[in-house]
Amino acid sequence: MNPPAALSVSAVVSFLREVLEANEFFSDLWIQGEVSNYSRSQVGHRYFSLKDPQAALRTVLFRDNMAGFQLKDGERVLAHGRITIYPQRGELQFVADFVRPEGVGILAAKFEELRLRLEAEGLFDPARKRPLPRFPHRIGLVTSPTGAVLQDIRNVLTRRWPLATVVLAPALVQGAQAAGQVAAALRQLAREPDLDLAIVARGGGSAEDLAAFNDEGVARAIYGFPVPVISGVGHETDVTIADMVADLRAPTPSAAAERAAPDIAQLVRAIRLMDRQMASAVRSRLGERASSVESQIRKLQRYAPDPSGAQRDVSHLLREMQRSLERSCAADRARFETASARIATLDPMATLARGFAIVQKEGAAKKPVVNSTKKVKPGDRLSVSVGDGAFWAEVS
Repeated sequence: MNPPAALSVSAVVSFLREVLEANEFFSDLWIQGEVSNYSRSQVGHRYFSLKDPQAALRTVLFRDNMAGFQLKDGERVLAHGRITIYPQRGELQFVADFVRPEGVGILAAKFEELRLRLEAEGLFDPARKRPLPRFPHRIGLVTSPTGAVLQDIRNVLTRRWPLATVVLAPALVQGAQAAGQVAAALRQLAREPDLDLAIVARGGGSAEDLAAFNDEGVARAIYGFPVPVISGVGHETDVTIADMVADLRAPTPSAAAERAAPDIAQLVRAIRLMDRQMASAVRSRLGERASSVESQIRKLQRYAPDPSGAQRDVSHLLREMQRSLERSCAADRARFETASARIATLDPMATLARGFAIVQKEGAAKKPVVNSTKKVKPGDRLSVSVGDGAFWAEVS
């Protein structure tokens, strides 16, 4: 039996380095310890050890990471990075890319590390943020299917813009599985046809409760979403990574619903104001044309060579011009009345004000309209929209 072939030092060190760097655990580590043997090279790299009473770990923070950040011996820090082997010395080494004083806390440090990294990649760039559509028809929603946020958003949209359909992509919004579910729900919603915008929402809570919205996977799912995204997470004072990458940040879930859709009552008032303004403009224009006609008549009267004949001509011309003006006014008035009638037929609030109602079945993502008794059964919950609001009903 032949003895095994001897390996070179570089082969062994390279093998160990590959094993370490291929292990996911060692590629994303948070380590706390005390800085010792700190030094800085001429090119700006910082070398030191992280130690505790039982062990020490050689560490390097390259100049491109956190340029200008100062360290000193004896300082306790929290650092993020990866484990590798420095081949020239065969030493185990921690390559740090983020360092903060230990008192900052792990959640705050993770937030800051991710924020700096994504900001450097351009995920928060204001230039890439997209404007919201003015009149959305299909609004995607990522939130918990059992929380109050879902009902709050539906109530706001029903009141402000009942013409929109809400497409729910349910997900946990708290706990260890929440980040993965939110990202998966966004990817599912991205495949929904004819979507105009999306809302990612969750109610208030502690920093731990909102951790899912400080996740890199969720941030990248929002960044890659095909239509604008509104983030409505937590309270007004809460700021998450999802808020920073979204096209628009709303202070609360209800505010996100208000930003997503116009107020139909305001649109009706605006249309009525335009109606009055157009009528006023028509009257003003007719007055200007009448004044112009009178001015021309006076000029003709002054310069006519035969007063009696000119008078007859002027009178005839006046009658013709009056008839022409009346025909023009009648045509303008007919067109105006036709346009007003068309606008009135598009006003859903006018229909509701006459005693009609929109009845929709609750419990389904798309809230189908109920137009037959065959579509309901005892116990079904219904949303009834009338001229001045909405209320719930139950089929008995």
